[in-house]
Amino acid sequence: MVGEHSSKQYDQELEAIRSKVLLMGGMVETQFDEAIEAFRVGNADQADKVIGDDQAVNQLEVQLDDACSHLIVRRQPAANDLRTVMATIKVITDLERIGDEASKIARTAKSLHERGMIGFNHYDIVRTISRNTADMLHDALDAFARLDGKQALQIIAQDDEIDYEFRTILRNMITFMMEDPRTISSALDTLWVAKAIERIGDHAKNIAEYVIYVVEGRDIRHSKPALVSQAES
Repeated sequence: MVGEHSSKQYDQELEAIRSKVLLMGGMVETQFDEAIEAFRVGNADQADKVIGDDQAVNQLEVQLDDACSHLIVRRQPAANDLRTVMATIKVITDLERIGDEASKIARTAKSLHERGMIGFNHYDIVRTISRNTADMLHDALDAFARLDGKQALQIIAQDDEIDYEFRTILRNMITFMMEDPRTISSALDTLWVAKAIERIGDHAKNIAEYVIYVVEGRDIRHSKPALVSQAES
């Protein structure tokens, strides 16, 4: 009876942590969406809100890290449960870094639009990569919520598309700068935003990898060829 009670308490505490992690995920999704919107329309107030919201994300990271540490000390989870807690800690770290990248986008958007646009529509350059990355992040959080290994594999395979889109943007920005040196400053800012988006895609991929680790007990980092074939099957 004592063992059952302890196990039930552990499950409740872990579920409470997972719920807060998903809350944190929703917060950084909103940060990312609002940062891209600020970049699209040049809304300085919205950019400031994104930057300010990062403090709440940082505070939640600290709270969740503390909760996970206390859970390990108090409950001393066995191998499978410990794997879940450790993966959750890693997810928390990636979510915090997504918030950081969203803040970078907001700061760049504010600076860029204060100086004015030169030569091209900056949002159109990152429209596709931002939408695909937002979808990837949402799906990664969904896979984490449901511990869906198959969906996680599909998300990991999508990262190649995000990387390809970033390389395309890089080539386009180089062309803009070569053809019109007046665009150099704003092109570099747009490239900075695109790189932040690409990093958010990397963090979403990391979350999907942690799902595989929890579900299957496999560390599938650096094993991309096999993963792609499994995701497509």
